[in-house]
Amino acid sequence: MPYPAHPGPWAGPPISPTARLVVPALVALVVQVPFAAFQASHSGRPLLGALTVLLAAAGPLLLLGARRAPGPVVAAIAAITAGGSLLESATMFGPPPLALVFAVAGAVARGAQRWALISVAAAWLAVVTASALGASAWSPPRLIGASLLLLAALGVGEFARTRRERRLAWTRAAEQRRQSAEQTERVRIARELHDVLAHSLSSIAVQAGVGLHLMDSDPERARAALVAIRSASTGALDEVRSVIGVLRSDGDVPLRPEPGLDRLPELAETARASGVAVDVTVQTGDGVPSALQFAVYRIVQEALTNVVRHARAARASVRVIEEEDTVTVTVRDDGHGTAGGEGSGLLGMKERAELLGGTLRAGPAGGGGFEVEARLPLAGAR
Repeated sequence: MPYPAHPGPWAGPPISPTARLVVPALVALVVQVPFAAFQASHSGRPLLGALTVLLAAAGPLLLLGARRAPGPVVAAIAAITAGGSLLESATMFGPPPLALVFAVAGAVARGAQRWALISVAAAWLAVVTASALGASAWSPPRLIGASLLLLAALGVGEFARTRRERRLAWTRAAEQRRQSAEQTERVRIARELHDVLAHSLSSIAVQAGVGLHLMDSDPERARAALVAIRSASTGALDEVRSVIGVLRSDGDVPLRPEPGLDRLPELAETARASGVAVDVTVQTGDGVPSALQFAVYRIVQEALTNVVRHARAARASVRVIEEEDTVTVTVRDDGHGTAGGEGSGLLGMKERAELLGGTLRAGPAGGGGFEVEARLPLAGAR
C-alpha cells in the first residue's frame, strides 16, 4: 500500500538549503555594510570607520557557515557585535545587529540553543557594561530594542526547531506505516500462496501415488487419479495467477473471484479423490460477508489438506453453522495422526480468524481424531 510523497502537515513551501544560508547573509550584508559605511564617512575617524565597516561585513559573511557550525558562528557574530559597539563614539550610531539576529534564530532552529543563549547573554552583558562605563553609544532605548529583537529571534528559532522536529516525526511515522503495510501485504501474499499450493500439491502428490500404484492393476482408477491431478493443478494455477494479477494490477492477468461457501464441495471432492470420505454441512443465511466466506474457505482448505497429509483418516466432516452473530467452522477427522504441529498451516488459519476478530482452536478431538474449530464474528467482516 504505497503512501504519497507528502511532506507532512507542518511543511510549508519548499526552501532550498542554500537559500536558507545565502538570503539571511545577503540581507544582513545589504543593511549593515552601507549603514556602517555611511556612519564611518561622517565620523571624522577614517581608521575607526574602516574597522567598523569590516566588522559590519564580517558578521553576514560568517552566516554562510551556520549550517555546519551554528554554535561557533553565533558565538563569533555575538563577539563581533559586542566588539563593534565599543568602537562607536557618541556621534556614530552603529548598524542594527541583523547578522546576530539571524545567527541566533538559525542556531536555535538547528539545535544549538545553549550556544545561542550563552552568546546572547555574554554580548548583552558586554554592551550594557560598556554603555554604563561610557565606552559605547548604545542608549537605553537602543538596548531595549535590540533586546526585544534578540528575544524575538530566539522565539522564531524555537518555533522553527519545533516545526522541523514535528515534520521529521511525521515523516518517520509515515515511513513506519508504509513499511508496516508492506510487511502486512507480504504476509498476506505468503499466506495465500501457501494455502493454494499446499492444498493443491498435497492432493496432486496423493493422486500421483494412487495412479502409480494402480497403473497396472486398475487402469480405470489410475485414470481417475490423473483426472484429479489435472483438475487440482488447473485450479491451483488459476488461483496463483489471480494472486499475481493483484500484485501486477496492470490488467494483463484476469482476476479470479475469491472463493466462498459455494465452493466448499469442491474441497470435499478433492479430499475424496485422495481417499478420505468428507461430509459437508453448511447452515448459514444469505448475508454472510464475502470476506468471512473467503476466510472460511481457506480454513477448511487448510484443515482438509492437513487431514489428507497427516491424519491417516478414513472420514472427515466439515460443519459451517451460523448462530446469531457468529459463524462456527468445524473440521473433524477420525484419524490417528496430527495436523502437522504448529506449522505455517495452523498459523495461517489462526491469523485468518484473528484478522476478523475471531478465534481458532486446533487439537485432539474427544473420542479420537483431530478437530479444528474457528469462531468468526459476522461484525468482523463488515
